Amino acid sequence: MSEVSKVFKRKNNEQAIVSFRRATASDRAFLLQLRKASMTEHLSKAGIYLDDIAHMQRVDEYFTDSHIISYQGNAIGLLKLGQFPDKIHLRQFQLLPQYHGLGIGSRVLALVKRKAQEKQLAITLNVLLDNPAKQLYLRHGFVICAENELEYAMRWSG
Repeated sequence: MSEVSKVFKRKNNEQAIVSFRRATASDRAFLLQLRKASMTEHLSKAGIYLDDIAHMQRVDEYFTDSHIISYQGNAIGLLKLGQFPDKIHLRQFQLLPQYHGLGIGSRVLALVKRKAQEKQLAITLNVLLDNPAKQLYLRHGFVICAENELEYAMRWSG
């Protein structure tokens, strides 16, 4: 996903600019903070306790697929997509908790779905069993394909 800006209508009909840009090494500290803020609670519920080194390993994994999500000029999230011949895999999608419930997640997911439709690809992802993001994915037409002791594997086929 190249640098792109999308305009979203907020509930009060004001326009809000959400933009995406490729992550750089200078974003690593933000990405660590984001990961801890958005994932620690869900990981703890799953019995997974990570130190900063382990969180940073996850940040660095597939780093070239990482895009920073910005809202009103501030970095608020991460979208990490892997593209394969038959699918787009949503590796990580995180927003700072204070930006949950504003419709930003739904709009970003709608953009990913549009990209997948244009390329005639499915979207796959994994989500922790107790992560409320599962409801977002279900609302967007994803279906649960498999489940293990930690997470659901989900798929959207358009």
